[in-house]
Amino acid sequence: MADLMPLAWPASRLNEALEALARRANLSPRAVELLSPPAELRQQGDEALGQWLRLAADHLGLEAEPTEIPYGEVEPLLRQVGPALLRLPGDGEPCVLALLSGGRRRVSVLGPDLMVHRLRRAEVCAALCRDLEASLAAQVDRLLVEAGVPARRQARARAAILYEWLGSTPIGGGWLLGLPAGSSLWHQARQAHLPSRLLAVVSGHAVQYLLWLLAWWMIGQGALQGRLDPSWLLAWALLLVTLVPFRLLATWSQGRLAIGAGGLLKQRLLYGALRLAPEEMRHQGAGQLLGRVLEAEAVEALALSGGLLGLMAGMELLIAATVMHAGAGGGRHALLLPAWVAVALLLGWRYFQQRRHWTGERLTLTHDLVEGLVGHRTRLAQEGRERWHDGEDQALARYLERTAAMDRTAAWLIAIVPRGWLFLGLLGLAPAFVTGHGSPAALAIGLGGMLLAYRALHKLATGMWHLAGAAIDWEQVAPLFKAAARPESGGAPSFALTSVSGAGRSDGAPTMLEAHEVVFRYRDRGAPVLQGCNLRIRSGDRLLLEGPSGSGKSTLASLLSGLRVPESGLLLLRGLDRQTIGSEAWRRRVVAAPQFHDNHVLTETFAFNLLMGRRWPPQSEDVEAAENICRELGLDDLLIRMPAGLWQLVGETGWQLSHGERSRLYMARALLQGADVIVLDESFAALDPETLQRCLRCVLQRAATMLVIAHP
Repeated sequence: MADLMPLAWPASRLNEALEALARRANLSPRAVELLSPPAELRQQGDEALGQWLRLAADHLGLEAEPTEIPYGEVEPLLRQVGPALLRLPGDGEPCVLALLSGGRRRVSVLGPDLMVHRLRRAEVCAALCRDLEASLAAQVDRLLVEAGVPARRQARARAAILYEWLGSTPIGGGWLLGLPAGSSLWHQARQAHLPSRLLAVVSGHAVQYLLWLLAWWMIGQGALQGRLDPSWLLAWALLLVTLVPFRLLATWSQGRLAIGAGGLLKQRLLYGALRLAPEEMRHQGAGQLLGRVLEAEAVEALALSGGLLGLMAGMELLIAATVMHAGAGGGRHALLLPAWVAVALLLGWRYFQQRRHWTGERLTLTHDLVEGLVGHRTRLAQEGRERWHDGEDQALARYLERTAAMDRTAAWLIAIVPRGWLFLGLLGLAPAFVTGHGSPAALAIGLGGMLLAYRALHKLATGMWHLAGAAIDWEQVAPLFKAAARPESGGAPSFALTSVSGAGRSDGAPTMLEAHEVVFRYRDRGAPVLQGCNLRIRSGDRLLLEGPSGSGKSTLASLLSGLRVPESGLLLLRGLDRQTIGSEAWRRRVVAAPQFHDNHVLTETFAFNLLMGRRWPPQSEDVEAAENICRELGLDDLLIRMPAGLWQLVGETGWQLSHGERSRLYMARALLQGADVIVLDESFAALDPETLQRCLRCVLQRAATMLVIAHP
């Protein structure tokens, strides 16, 4: 541990360590001046320090993912991760180790001198685990002596015993640095080493083709010249054997490329789905959303397989044209290939257009089917039996018509394009064969190039089939992909980074939350839902907002809690606007429990649904706080009924919750976040008078400043 201290960064220089490590790892951080963590924050422990680090990374355009490092995962972690900041155990001021990259034997560490130091992985593991191992060292040594383990085997035995006893015990915190899911896709691809893997795929296939051609040239030369010496056969066999490692390299790189690219795509689509505004989702039914999810699953497989097939086909076509040019047909024979490729591309474009229309019909059927299933009971009760299947026959007829047209074009693309080339290629080679101008070797070369082009055209047709599907499916998921790149205010660094410890809060201000001349409309050309709205909530206020349905109460609640942004006007929290505080910090300080159609119970444990806005995974104090608030809200009977208590799976596919139980779950979720302002939207409407009084006492006791929305 003493050897690593000169290479560790103290918490007072954590801002320098973060920026230096990001630049050294080529993460391209923003040019933002970061303040060092306040002294009071450094004394609050790893959680406060981690919150500061996450905000600081956000201002740099990065992502700092906190991770708990179990004892048994230290060595694999140091072998694979980087860049990362690892918390070194010890008393006094916290210190972190800036890990630039891992390795099997040595790891790269960026020291405070901004120099990269290569350290043995075992030394870093020992430093991270020393305090935890020291508590059991005497007991383990005594056990080894009593068991009579020879001295030469004690080191391995000690390591095995410690791994068995401490395997899942965390040794401390760490933060993995990377690019956020909404950052530039090119930068993310570079960080994931995708360009180098693509280059390895192309290089492996190119060398493989060249060796393959050279091998068959040698065997062809020997056969046509009437001499097959053992040396020529041996050289031919050696070339074929040399193909094996290059084929393995290409296949391995292709697999890693597919996994990496697929992971980036899924991560970005998920991130984009979470960034969609509520209005973008409400006009879509369950069937449309299901169809979008299905298309997202197809994009990855079709795009990767089609792209790689198209790339390989392009390489093979170039090689085939070169071989044909050297054959008996010469340049005229080679020119037939690009002409036939143009025909194939036209067929591919026609197939793309027909598949687009077919996909539209299919998604319409999916939407109507799922919507019919969701509203089946209402349909049975309100719609006559004779109208249950109106329009279904016409929709199916249109779908079958589109399917037949698409299948005909697909047959031409997949079957006729490669086979038609064989006929056209033989026609191009026929004059040289008939006139006898070409030698047998030249005719063989021309025929070989023609067969190589046949193989390439087959791949090209299959690749276009896949790419057409991917392009059409992409139209469905593109909004999710684009939503991931939407900018979100992170707040002013000088305020956000100091306010983590409370230094930036103006707690003495009498006004907590205020709105000045706020205007909001749901559509650009629609009438404003809120026009010139003004509101002032002082610290300690408990306000009741009443009004008829459609008067804009819930819209105001979503604006105050940061779920929506006003068209014009000004919102201030403790005298600061959203740009200064930051969108995430605003939502953390003003928490709302929306109405039922805007709130959800996820198919997870009851504890997760309670604490998802607070912290996950939870600490013991979080679980205790959740149990206490459930008891105060009258949910203790529910916990008793559930076999696993707080850890019971709930949601639509799990333990079913009543209307009132869901309302109290939403209230508990909001209260557990410890926000400055709590907004409850119709949260008491589903409760009986006795439960309502009990919940009201709990809310008044726990929420210092509160706004309750209700019908008159």
